[in-house]
Amino acid sequence: MTAPALYEIETSEGDDGTMHPAEQLWTSCADGTADHGFIAHQGLFVAGIDGGADDDLYPVGFLVLGHQRWADTIEAAAAYRSRTHGWRNLHLYPGDDPAVLIPRIPRAVHTHGVFLRHPHQGYSCGCEWDETWRMVWAPATEPGAVPITAMRHPAAPTTAAGIPNPDEGAPATWAA
Repeated sequence: MTAPALYEIETSEGDDGTMHPAEQLWTSCADGTADHGFIAHQGLFVAGIDGGADDDLYPVGFLVLGHQRWADTIEAAAAYRSRTHGWRNLHLYPGDDPAVLIPRIPRAVHTHGVFLRHPHQGYSCGCEWDETWRMVWAPATEPGAVPITAMRHPAAPTTAAGIPNPDEGAPATWAA
């Protein structure tokens, strides 16, 4: 097994050529999660994640803060889909043919991640990172790492969300 790559904080170059951080570590908390794309569902905070492609209209996976039960993660993901996209069916994307229903539910994993957020809170600077965050998978020992339960969307390609796979030696365990 190889050690996972550590995250790098994005930087930008100032007018004088000095490099400045373009993001900072962000610690999610109950009172700020809604402002950052998370929804609360029965005490859980869930967000959809995209696969990084510009044409991703819907999430390819889901993050739930903390280590949660698999069944609760499924329910939170369905609630996220319903509230955010008006589509409760977790097995399909809106517009998919119901004749090709995917009856599988991917397994959820307990892992850790580091949230990186644009540092200009409270005012808009107009740069490409304004009002955004990104999450990087990280070992539990990484400074700023928080426990996460992650699950791929059933209709997304297996590798789309890049969720750590415990069967391949990733720093994760299968959720019960």
